[in-house]
Amino acid sequence: MSPKRIIIGDKELSLPDFGLLPIISIGLILWLISGVYVVGPDEVGVVQTFGKHTRVAQSGLNYHFPFPIETVQTPKVTEVKRIEIGFRSMGKNQFRTIEKESLMLTGDENIVDAELIVQYKIKDAVNYLFNFVRPELTVREAAEASLRTIIGKHKIDEALTSGKFVVQEETKELLQSIMDKYGTGILIVAVQLQDVSPPKQVIAAFKDVASAKEDKNRMINQAEGYRNDVIPKARGEAQAMIREAEGFRESRIKRSEGDVAKFNAMLVEYKKAKDITRKRMYLETMEEILPNIEKYIIPESGGGNLLNLLNLNSEGGKK
Repeated sequence: MSPKRIIIGDKELSLPDFGLLPIISIGLILWLISGVYVVGPDEVGVVQTFGKHTRVAQSGLNYHFPFPIETVQTPKVTEVKRIEIGFRSMGKNQFRTIEKESLMLTGDENIVDAELIVQYKIKDAVNYLFNFVRPELTVREAAEASLRTIIGKHKIDEALTSGKFVVQEETKELLQSIMDKYGTGILIVAVQLQDVSPPKQVIAAFKDVASAKEDKNRMINQAEGYRNDVIPKARGEAQAMIREAEGFRESRIKRSEGDVAKFNAMLVEYKKAKDITRKRMYLETMEEILPNIEKYIIPESGGGNLLNLLNLNSEGGKK
């Protein structure tokens, strides 16, 4: 290695010739420094050594052997991704329908137009990166297949009205089972039916049917309301009549018992003095059937004084 000469002012200095060594050293240092990487708080670092997964790095400052020995991928594991089935958003509240995805057959062999939104995120970064390709396409096709399967198990009325929530939950469960079966490392966060309606060609007829069903339900509700109003009133009136009849029965029984007691008492007195009792009863009867009339008691044959067993004069005057 021949020394290099440099001139400073009027002096000449000799320096050793290092050749490419400094450049190589600097390049090596830069290459080693390139292995430093940062994993964000919403990310996971997946390190590959010669293309094979070797470890997972958590958020913060990390290091791996520089390329081509090791490489790292940092997928966002907390980001919720969105897939649209049956339509595509165009921005500014505009979208276009994709009928080949949205038209499907119900369990009672009717056709509905169903649009679905699927939200998912990464739950296993290693499986997500290495077990399948084109994650968005995979989730979309699996979601469409799941929705078609579930819609095919339900009648059209359920899909259009009260059964939407059940369809959503069953679709979510089926889609998650498919993702787990193939080890995709994806967690289905939510499945939401954006719109379920009859096809455009028959939507007018479906509206007529829905209107007729609403009228039917309204009339049924009115009839039930009338029944609920009339039946309690009728039951109340029936109970009132029963109570009135029971009261009348008790009254008649008590009156009859009183009449029997009175008759028995009169019978006892009659047996003691039959003639006197007979005459008293006769006079009382005459007083009842001939009111407000002067009545004279004439003695029987043989003369004598008037019979004075009862006072036949009322408070209002002489009878």
